[in-house]
Amino acid sequence: MPEPMPATLLQSWERTVRTQPEAPALVDAAAGRVWTRRQLDALASDWPPGPAVELTGRAVAFAEPNGAAWWQVFLGLLQRGAVAIALDPGDPDGAQRRAAASAGASFLWRAGRLESLGDRRPFRDGRRLVKLTSGSTGKPRVLPFTDAQMLADGRQICATMEIRPDDLNLGLIPFGHSYGLGNLVVPLLAQGTAIVCADSQLPQAIAATVQAWRPTVFPAVPTLLRALVETSVAPGELDSLRTVISAGAPLAPELARGFHARFGRKIHNFYGSSETGGITYDRGGDAALTGRSVGAPLEGVRLRFEPRGRFSVESAAVFTLGNRRRRRGRGRHRPADRAQLDAQGELVLLGRTGRFVKVGGRRLNLGEVETALRAIPGVRDAFAALHAGRADALAAAVAGAIAPDALRGALRERLAPWKIPRRLVVLPELPVTARGKTDTRRLRELLGRGPSPQSRS
Repeated sequence: MPEPMPATLLQSWERTVRTQPEAPALVDAAAGRVWTRRQLDALASDWPPGPAVELTGRAVAFAEPNGAAWWQVFLGLLQRGAVAIALDPGDPDGAQRRAAASAGASFLWRAGRLESLGDRRPFRDGRRLVKLTSGSTGKPRVLPFTDAQMLADGRQICATMEIRPDDLNLGLIPFGHSYGLGNLVVPLLAQGTAIVCADSQLPQAIAATVQAWRPTVFPAVPTLLRALVETSVAPGELDSLRTVISAGAPLAPELARGFHARFGRKIHNFYGSSETGGITYDRGGDAALTGRSVGAPLEGVRLRFEPRGRFSVESAAVFTLGNRRRRRGRGRHRPADRAQLDAQGELVLLGRTGRFVKVGGRRLNLGEVETALRAIPGVRDAFAALHAGRADALAAAVAGAIAPDALRGALRERLAPWKIPRRLVVLPELPVTARGKTDTRRLRELLGRGPSPQSRS
């Protein structure tokens, strides 16, 4: 009789260890060390050092870079029945403390010890992990997830993307972000898909890691993929990669085409959110080449469409705790994006909701301006906002290599004069947050400054 499907993250990991204890689980490329499942499990059993602390139901925040130390803390928390909150290791101490406190953490793991944050009530209702979303604003939102929801997301991703137990994931995206949890962490816990951690995000270091360890799946963000295309990495140096995935920020079609031409690998667009986990995936990689869509819904994901392009996502992976839209035990979430399904059943994004502004008394969706800018040859991405110094004008930043005057000339063929940004800033790339999303706060700061040599007001 087959063994029943594990119901928790810890049970999934225990079965994975029990099935093949000596199988590789984690590779530290910098040190050349391979951690087996048994060794990684034993490492977690020694955490935390020092006097025993009761952690059942308590939320513990921690900030570790990708590697064995991250897994030691995370697995240690699972073994002790705690609730994990993974923070960004690059944030300063004060920001980490504030994020941990806002998420209701009882403890903060830092500098090799558990620091008490006060007497907080234990988490209940099966919560096992808290995601902190920063999106593009930097203001954290607390999203509690159960074991079942995290497992559902990882299983839906593996089934749709055909990620197998014998694959090797290239682990460059942070483990603690929603993307990393679904594509790296849960696949290792639930089916033993090992991870190789590169020692650097520089293109040559990535290529060296691929050559040395032969990973087969690469969950990436556009900035990493662009760096590989624009450097001297030889086409054959990435030949072990069977599946290359892009998420976290829009993937420009010219980047997808450039990567395909250089390395002979199609990039698969992956669209999701912290609230829902994975939503859609470009299974064949062809949609990314033209930018026609972000793929079709993942297995187990259902989309419901509403007027004016609004839609909701329903699946077993969507959070339900505090979610008023839950439906028969399954979570429902309405993203801020507007979208529609095309004739192939693929999701086409139409811009963000709530981005309407008044320009000279006329109502405008900023997404219309951004779409027009992205359609101009030489523009990879765009961001539009109200002009900081003129209430009746717009400002925009673009990533590309094109002069502002040429942009305005091209926009005159696409937009009414009042919709054309008064101020245009041209950048090599749009700034992104640590999570790989467009940093709109930074962009608004840039657009609020005076003219630069590459811009015109």
